[in-house]
Amino acid sequence: MPYRVRDSHRAPATTAPILANPGAPRVCVIGAGSSGLAATKTLYHAGIGVDCFEQGPVVGGNWVFNNQNGQSACYETLEINTSCPRMAFPDFPMPAHYPPYAKHHQVAAYFESYVDHFGFRERITFNTSVTSVVQAASGWDVTISSPQGTREHQYDAVLVANGHHWDARWPEPAYPGSFSGKQIHAHDYRTGEQLRGLDVVVVGSGNSALDIASEAGLVGRSAVLSQRRGQWVLRKFLLGRAADTIGLPGWLPWWSVRARLRLAALASGSTAKLGLPRPEHRPSESHPVQSEQIRPALRSGRVTPKPGIERLDGERVIFTDGTSVRADLIVWATGYRVSFPFLDPKLVNPTGNELPLWKRTLHPTLPGLFFIGLLQPIGAVMPLAEAQSRWIAELLSGQYTLPDAEEIQRQMNREVQLNTARFYDSPRHTMEVDFDHYLWDLGRERRRGRARAMSAHRHGEHLEVAK
Repeated sequence: MPYRVRDSHRAPATTAPILANPGAPRVCVIGAGSSGLAATKTLYHAGIGVDCFEQGPVVGGNWVFNNQNGQSACYETLEINTSCPRMAFPDFPMPAHYPPYAKHHQVAAYFESYVDHFGFRERITFNTSVTSVVQAASGWDVTISSPQGTREHQYDAVLVANGHHWDARWPEPAYPGSFSGKQIHAHDYRTGEQLRGLDVVVVGSGNSALDIASEAGLVGRSAVLSQRRGQWVLRKFLLGRAADTIGLPGWLPWWSVRARLRLAALASGSTAKLGLPRPEHRPSESHPVQSEQIRPALRSGRVTPKPGIERLDGERVIFTDGTSVRADLIVWATGYRVSFPFLDPKLVNPTGNELPLWKRTLHPTLPGLFFIGLLQPIGAVMPLAEAQSRWIAELLSGQYTLPDAEEIQRQMNREVQLNTARFYDSPRHTMEVDFDHYLWDLGRERRRGRARAMSAHRHGEHLEVAK
């Protein structure tokens, strides 16, 4: 079905190539997933020379089922956890015929339409990996590898958009004992056929764990969901609407977001009554988990809840409450590491998923190195990635001026303090932001930076006149 958008929201399609402004910086974007597409489109339309390198043959990254780039964790039943209106790019709404929560193939088609509508496909080089990014005397040296060979290019800036859901994190340290069955990480799960007729243990408490456990309850011989820590599982629909469309203005303080999440958790009901661990934190102190399937799966007995694992013993999994089950397959839905194989760890080393960035975008000591979509929002990444990209385009084109280094560091320290106070200690919370507040806060900083740029420009004019 052809892509359709509401005319009142439609941005003009690009029918001819946009030429980079003379003297504009040259920029490299790594990855053509959702964040890389936002960056490439925004820079391209700002008249900035941009090259995007994508490891696979298509755009869409994590939303492409069986993506040949080998990085996608997309599985057959995957759908978005943020509603279509909240996930879509601001200038390109998702089709009106999409369901409230789109399926993965619909999201992938949306990204393809986005590229064609804004006419920047020629700026993407497919089947090409970035193997090295090295700081040079002026800018960055970027080495790429493709079937045509290895080449090196120099850029004024590099925008890293390689995603953070591809480098699988297995339990560290590994659980005691040995397991005689099969083990996979959730990153390698694709369809229910991998579970069919098997005794399955799924380990984890995030969205993927709940989805895979629910599917195992339908097609497996038995299904167990093992969780060390309880989570508040929110429903996707409240009052007949997509839950995240019942929101509050972004400029309101954090306590308003906290109240919204607590209300959503109360309306959704506790999964502790169904046997999952009771959360030890408040609903606002962790990344939200959503599922419409896990409650009926637990109520019906198709999925059996268990606490954390104590050890492995041949074909059996022993839990901390002393019970055990036989298993053919363990699915470890234990999250991902943030990693950048093309960057020297001496330069950027996100140990424990910690990577201090200003506004989750700008590296304070490495000019010209930016990160797009490297955040875990209470909401969708796409509009935030686009806002980050617009900010960087303004900076690179001289329309925006940074505050001084001391002010940037002060704000970064404050952001870390607030994050630590809001969320419990976990690698998944090192990048946590609230969707609405982040957009509001970044918009405020962009306005301030544009004012600084205008003031500096006027000051320069006055000095020229004085001469």
